[in-house]
Amino acid sequence: MYDSELSDFSDDDDYDALIQQGSASMYKSDGGTQSVPEGAETVFVRDNVTIHPTQYASEGISGRLRLFKQGDSLFMTWIPYKGRSANERLSDKDKNLYSIRDLPFSNVRSIRGNFRRLSWQYVILVTSSGIAFPNFYFYSGGVREFLATIKQHVSLVRSSEDANLFLVNDFQNPLQRTLSSLEIHGAVSAGNLQSPTSVASGAVSTDFQEENDEDMNSRYSEPKTIGKQRQKHHDPARELSIQVLEKFSYVTRFARETTSQIFGESSGDVFAPHETKYSQLIPMNQPVVKDTSRVNEVSTAPNSREMDKLSLVWGKPRQSPLTLEEWNTFFHSEGRMLDSLAARKRIFYGGIEHNLRNEVWPFLLEFYSYDSTFAEREYLMSVKKTEYETLKMQWQSVSKDQAKRFTKFRERKSLIEKDVVRTDRALSFYDGDDNPNVRLLHDILLTYSFYNFDLGYCQGMSDLLSPILYVMRDEAKSFWCFASLMERLGPNFNRDQSGMHSQLFALSKLVELLDAPLHNYFKQTDCLNYFFCFRWILIQFKREFDYSSTMRLWEVLWTHYPSEHLHLYTCVAILRRYRNKIIGEQMTFDALLKFINELSSHIDLDSIIRDAEALCICAGENGAASIPPGTPPSLPIVDPDASIYQPIDDDEVL
Repeated sequence: MYDSELSDFSDDDDYDALIQQGSASMYKSDGGTQSVPEGAETVFVRDNVTIHPTQYASEGISGRLRLFKQGDSLFMTWIPYKGRSANERLSDKDKNLYSIRDLPFSNVRSIRGNFRRLSWQYVILVTSSGIAFPNFYFYSGGVREFLATIKQHVSLVRSSEDANLFLVNDFQNPLQRTLSSLEIHGAVSAGNLQSPTSVASGAVSTDFQEENDEDMNSRYSEPKTIGKQRQKHHDPARELSIQVLEKFSYVTRFARETTSQIFGESSGDVFAPHETKYSQLIPMNQPVVKDTSRVNEVSTAPNSREMDKLSLVWGKPRQSPLTLEEWNTFFHSEGRMLDSLAARKRIFYGGIEHNLRNEVWPFLLEFYSYDSTFAEREYLMSVKKTEYETLKMQWQSVSKDQAKRFTKFRERKSLIEKDVVRTDRALSFYDGDDNPNVRLLHDILLTYSFYNFDLGYCQGMSDLLSPILYVMRDEAKSFWCFASLMERLGPNFNRDQSGMHSQLFALSKLVELLDAPLHNYFKQTDCLNYFFCFRWILIQFKREFDYSSTMRLWEVLWTHYPSEHLHLYTCVAILRRYRNKIIGEQMTFDALLKFINELSSHIDLDSIIRDAEALCICAGENGAASIPPGTPPSLPIVDPDASIYQPIDDDEVL
């Protein structure tokens, strides 16, 4: 942990220079003030501040970054002046496209970056809505002076959890605010929220079909729901604040041309040259057929208008679930799996019988190794059970007097207690007062916050744990399966939302690759941030399907077949299915958010999985290249000698 004094810049050489020389000496005049409003005072200027719209380091766009003060407010502008080659100058169109003008720091909630002196320095500004601007690289230096200048005019405090993160104006965690706005059950008091003037109303709740109650202690069963309808009510903490999200939609101008570099500068029919390649992907014995039974669907074929009227039927339709007898055929007599790929493909196409999930999910989540024996797995579980109890004792041994001096513990414990009582309560397994399974949710999540103290607990994690506990019916086993899942999805809950940002960015590139008309429409309506897909990705479509369908989808995604990023192709498949409606009704950002919210419980899972597979195969290597390395659920690319959350030495940062 970092003490509060670490956010003091007074011991920094650059800060001392700034104070001694004065702000005016830290920038050079550009001979004009066209980028600063009349009456404003420029306090910082730096040239050669560069963004990289593509994955190629050579294709940078350089510009002049300026901080100016107007009244009591601090603003930032960044005006590009040099294109993607050494002598290329930007056209007026491109300059307007990429420029940032008059960004108020009241709308900036955090600044993350690399501040090491002996490496390329950059900063990432994150807005109140949690959307990040592109990385700004200070190739001529000055990032420390940039932060020191900001600190002179607004509150800038280093995060106590992350030395590379600075909080602006001591804001509430942006992820928590985002989750509340996207109907992830909120921990934010409704009394602390402003009533939005424009919210998404009429969203369809996840109402479960009325069924008879079952014995909660039945070990293997499909999920049942309690025999009552949940009352719909107005909850400001859970509604979608269109006004707040729309306020920051201008950020998407940076993404407008970010993904167009896959095939170079191109027009809307960029995919025409790839039609031949696409047709070769369709098995010759599986013709494309028309499916007239679908309503409001659009094609999964990206290459021609004729194909837009058709629906692809691939060689392997959905099969019956994997049975115990068939599962056993995949193992050697000692318990080692003979062909993990064949097993994962079988699960992808058919799913798993519910009474077998307890045994299969630990393999899919990589808690069990496919190469382990029966004896090795039994020994692992005994060791991990003891380790779990040790971890659990850490928070159980915190006395009331100690808790008074342990703010982070109190905050996380309180948030978990609020969330677990609102998690899947329509399911009989979690229904009722003093439900022991709800208590298990609480204990596992609080133990995980001690196991991974850097990440801790964020809203949405209880949604990810709930099906795992329902399937495993064992506290320690549920914990380790959940911890394995969080190795993949933990970046979704980063405070700066870098994990979510990278996935939304990859999604935008896939939509451009696979559906140019839809991409162009989102470009025209300033929707290229894909923020309306935030909830889908954050909790893996948990709120979009009923409980049984969610488990089926998760085990399909966990196979990592045909791609570990199939969840992104699933997003594309859903968007393509409703593309005609989105474009036909000219949905703007707020209307699109409302529409996506109302799709909950109205999406056919089997056809979406089929379409996602088709899109993944169609995209091929171009699709894989559109997803940056390390994008979740890929394991992050880190120095093998360094921890993912390893703090940086004090002398390397401000």
